[in-house]
Amino acid sequence: MRSNVLRVAALAGLLITGTAAAQSDPVVRTTNGAVRGVSEGGVVSFKGIPFAAPPVGPLRWRAPQPVQPWGAVRDATAYAADCMQLPFPSDAAPLGTAPAEDCLYANVWRPAGAAKNLPVMVWIYGGGFVNGGSSPPTYSGAALARDGIMVMSFNYRLGRFGSFAHPGLKPADADYGLLDQLAALRWVKSNIARFGGDPANVTIVGESAGGMSVHALLTSPAATGLFSRAVVQSGGTGSSNGLSLATAEAAGIAFAASKGIAADDPQAAAKLRALPAEQVVDGLNLAAMNRGGYSGPVPDGRTFVDSLTAYRAGRFAHVPVMIGATSDDIGGADGAMITGARDLAGLLAGQKVPVYYYRFDYVATSARTPRTKGASHATDIPFFFDTADIKYGSATSEADRTAAHVMSGYLVNFVKTGDPNGGGAPTWRRYDAADPVMLTLTRSGSASIAAE
Repeated sequence: MRSNVLRVAALAGLLITGTAAAQSDPVVRTTNGAVRGVSEGGVVSFKGIPFAAPPVGPLRWRAPQPVQPWGAVRDATAYAADCMQLPFPSDAAPLGTAPAEDCLYANVWRPAGAAKNLPVMVWIYGGGFVNGGSSPPTYSGAALARDGIMVMSFNYRLGRFGSFAHPGLKPADADYGLLDQLAALRWVKSNIARFGGDPANVTIVGESAGGMSVHALLTSPAATGLFSRAVVQSGGTGSSNGLSLATAEAAGIAFAASKGIAADDPQAAAKLRALPAEQVVDGLNLAAMNRGGYSGPVPDGRTFVDSLTAYRAGRFAHVPVMIGATSDDIGGADGAMITGARDLAGLLAGQKVPVYYYRFDYVATSARTPRTKGASHATDIPFFFDTADIKYGSATSEADRTAAHVMSGYLVNFVKTGDPNGGGAPTWRRYDAADPVMLTLTRSGSASIAAE
């Protein structure tokens, strides 16, 4: 009998301790309700915070809508679902959650302790606009937060959920994923100070499709005032390559027809929105980009434009830019990733924008083979995030850690001030036509500054 009493008392003590611990976890009241995060390892994090209403049912293929406020404190200790997609085995950044249509959630990391007016980095993932999410472990903002910045990441709609047009859908938007990105940046503007961030000191950072998204935001009139600097990693040229609302609508009509929905069907919108999510995906992913009925993001001439045309005309946010690509990232036969970064560095610098141009040539020790030519697409991400140990685990070498320290150091400095220099690293000079210098993160893991 006495042993049973002791067991009950011990259990009660555990419950009380657990409750006390939960109550001591950090709570932030957003404009829609309070969220409770977690503090560990010198970093406070909040995950799975809604920044827009779930884009499901009648909200599928509509611009992101406001979040409905909630009452009780919301748990924000785990990632929410990434956006609906078909993952593939060779993904360089495999998802940490199962995909779903209800996916418009954000995550925040900041240094532990009192925080005010922290510089904010907003991460936009890549994946060809058909794959990707904020949950991959290598995208954790914890290491960067320990260096004194705030990191915010979020999900945006992908594939046909993110880029779709059809005559039955009104209003005639097509770029729902890019509209999600604008909604996320507006959420930052309204809420990030509540977490300790500075809404007037925001840097948008994106790789691959994320880099292309940064181009779209730099040239979007709707994004004015939402950020103060930008980083483009392997983002190409900013050209829409002739895509338009018309091409998007043609793709949408073809997809609907494959599901037995005619272009002139008065119930087309309702029938399209009634399709199961798996049927909308319909096998589309980075490993099967040739699936019909998908256009990708297109300029609508209002919210989003052809970025390359806008750059040439000087119609873009004149903010400091860091831009570059990985050394074996040719982006197709025309070398669009490398040449795009080089050409845009010159174009932006010619318009008096502070530009820092780089080439990432480091290859992780465990990934090197006799056939290695250079750093392949997306392999730079764990080094910018300082998450090489997460990516490579026990195979992580000291050279890997050094390379991550160097590259993440430049990034953190840029996020803080718009200038990547500081901390004793080699001085990275601004790009100029008369002095076209490039920073290379070399195969040894050190930084080299020289003309390309």
